[in-house]
Amino acid sequence: MIEEVRRVSAMQDHALRVKAAVDLMTELQAAVIETSRMRKESIAWLRKNGHSMADVAKLMGVSRARVAQLRDAGPPPERAFLGAQYVQVAVPTRPGEREYVAVEDSSTGQRMLALAQSLQLDGDLQYIPVSGEIDLNRDDLVVVCGPKSSDAVAAVFGQDPRLAFETLPDGRWALVERESGKVYASPSDDPQNATPADVAYLGRLPRPDGQGTFLLIAGVHAVGSLGVAHYLSENLAYLYEEAGTSPFSMVVACDYTPEGKSVTASRSASGVLLHEAA
Repeated sequence: MIEEVRRVSAMQDHALRVKAAVDLMTELQAAVIETSRMRKESIAWLRKNGHSMADVAKLMGVSRARVAQLRDAGPPPERAFLGAQYVQVAVPTRPGEREYVAVEDSSTGQRMLALAQSLQLDGDLQYIPVSGEIDLNRDDLVVVCGPKSSDAVAAVFGQDPRLAFETLPDGRWALVERESGKVYASPSDDPQNATPADVAYLGRLPRPDGQGTFLLIAGVHAVGSLGVAHYLSENLAYLYEEAGTSPFSMVVACDYTPEGKSVTASRSASGVLLHEAA
């Protein structure tokens, strides 16, 4: 980092240097926030695993009082689940007389951005065209889109070793555990007793370029994706403790009001399925 500071300082063209300085400050500020998060997480891990405050202070080269201060400084460890600097949330555009974004998808995107902001992460909402074309090779990416809407998403989804998105013999879409064959269908599609509830996929999958991962949210119906956002807002710390930033997948179930399709409750239906254990 200091070399980059020196590079900017050496610029003679002040018009170029002021822009470079602003960009560098943004990067440095993001690095400070992320570093403080890592420090906080490591202090918590050391204390949880039997190290005294005196031990941690010695490791850090500071006083015990300073460790106590730093223990609470910075964003929570689970911030890393969403990203490190700038979260990009992509939602699908749907075909019609005029292309549109489903209210539930838009609400999911906004709720994910609000969650990111609560963790000191900036971000923006982006739109996947009706063609389904999307660049998945990006850092801090959250995709709200099922395999029905994007061939790119379907291709990556097909590599999930734990869960599949399949069409049942009666035409309903459902999530299926590959190993056990357990089926998670949407209660709203039940031909005998339809209820205002849905299921959705939540997972972290490898990017096509192999240079990282991205988060994928895909409801059987759009309201299921909103259920995932609801679940994450209440269970992010638990999920980060279970999966960290490793590839995983799970089924999230939710209940909603039939009128406005507002999610009233959400829960894990499958548990966290780590891919390395597949």
